[in-house]
Amino acid sequence: FNHSSRCVSCVIYSLCLHPSLDQQQKSILGPEEQIFMTREKMSWQSTYRNSKFRHVYGKVGSREQCYEGIPITHSVHDNHFCAVNPKFLAVVTESAGGGAFIVIPLHKPGRIDPHHPKVCGHQGSVMDIKWSPFMDNIIASSSEDCTVRIWQIPEGGLRRNMTEALMILIGHSRRAGLIEWHPSCSGILLSAGYDCKILIWNLEEGVAVKMIDSHPDVVLCMSFNTDGSLLATSCKDKKLRIIDPRSGKVLQEADCKNTRVNRVVFLGNLKRVLTTGVSRWNTRQIALWDQEDLSAPIMEEEIDGLSGVLFPFYDPDTHMIYLAGKGDGNIRYYEVSPEKPFLQLLMEFRSPAPQKGLGLMPKRGVDVGECEIFRFYKLVTLKNMVEPISMIVPRRSESFQEDVFPMTAGAESALSAEEWLSGTDRGPVLISLKEAYKRPNPAGLRASRRDRRTVKGIDLLQNTSPNTDKELLKTVHRQQDELRKLKHQLGEKDQRIRQLELELKNLRNT
Repeated sequence: FNHSSRCVSCVIYSLCLHPSLDQQQKSILGPEEQIFMTREKMSWQSTYRNSKFRHVYGKVGSREQCYEGIPITHSVHDNHFCAVNPKFLAVVTESAGGGAFIVIPLHKPGRIDPHHPKVCGHQGSVMDIKWSPFMDNIIASSSEDCTVRIWQIPEGGLRRNMTEALMILIGHSRRAGLIEWHPSCSGILLSAGYDCKILIWNLEEGVAVKMIDSHPDVVLCMSFNTDGSLLATSCKDKKLRIIDPRSGKVLQEADCKNTRVNRVVFLGNLKRVLTTGVSRWNTRQIALWDQEDLSAPIMEEEIDGLSGVLFPFYDPDTHMIYLAGKGDGNIRYYEVSPEKPFLQLLMEFRSPAPQKGLGLMPKRGVDVGECEIFRFYKLVTLKNMVEPISMIVPRRSESFQEDVFPMTAGAESALSAEEWLSGTDRGPVLISLKEAYKRPNPAGLRASRRDRRTVKGIDLLQNTSPNTDKELLKTVHRQQDELRKLKHQLGEKDQRIRQLELELKNLRNT
């Protein structure tokens, strides 16, 4: 090299032609070029990490699987307004003179009758609803009337408006905005109100057994750890707290001065806490914390500049985190690992329709035969519709995928309320999903690919003229149905192509 004409381009050229420079050649390089060469060499190392979930894709349910004609609430409260379990779908609706929500049997999609019965016992607008993780007919609701109510939905759904609750819990002095079930005890329920207090209810006796008043402002989010021994909260005072729920003592506290924490979720048994919020630059961001040390986050990452609240959903079975923004049409999903880089972006599901909220199906309600690992129920206010979104792992094997579906939380309570209050901690009772597995029918799959149908001996795929006007009319209707299905399949394939292009772009960037 010539010292008088050294430049960065020469260094790059020499590095490309001579990847192994000897010591004498390195000695004539300046410190800037050596640093540049080191950074370039480091940047060539791939940060891509192999994962069995890197091909997970989102699939929107067909029109026949959606629930239409639901008057979804217009409330601006940052909640999901939707809850789902293997039996029922519940959605908070717009109503005059009190609050109401509708309960629909899950196996009855389609257009909902405008006069469909509702649960309408609250005197104020309903702010949050959640099904019991242990009893599929029990649902809790909180309202602006400062009460929390427990309802028992009859088998088969409602036949008339329900106004009498199974239990009315009165304890908040201002509106009750959040409710949270204990993950392993069926008799414990938490509620947070605008009076800045968290109440712990013993549902076996119908009384409040503990009041946590360590928050100076409104509680925005609550999350239990796996066995329910710890409670993480985010507050309007920009602080993240880890609390012992039985004593009410604050074990850890993080003062997020430069960020505003909105949502928090425990990451299973990884001893990590993930938060979503807004940075000082008014951009949405996520942060990962050690639950035993909240002095500083382990990592922070800015997402985008949109303004909607970012809701996190964690799957402890696959160690995947899903991020869905209020008012967005996309869902990002990451894989969580205990080592660096901690969060690995897998892909992004995109949809043109914005979401007001999302209901989450418990793992025991997913379709194991289709390798469905997660299912959302998306509230589309513009269409007054709820549409399912399935997250699927593509697999060719027709056997049960044990690596994708490990033992998961079942519907059996692990302990009673008295046991938990006395200091006993137990994780959820685990079950296997192998019993729910249904092997796909190869003959049925071949028939669906061909989709060949006949009406009174007339093959719809052949250009055969019908004999009567009635046959002609039936043929026209059948062909219109076929066209609608083909358009839907074409839309799904276009969406899959976009997702693959995005994945390819991410690979090139890394």
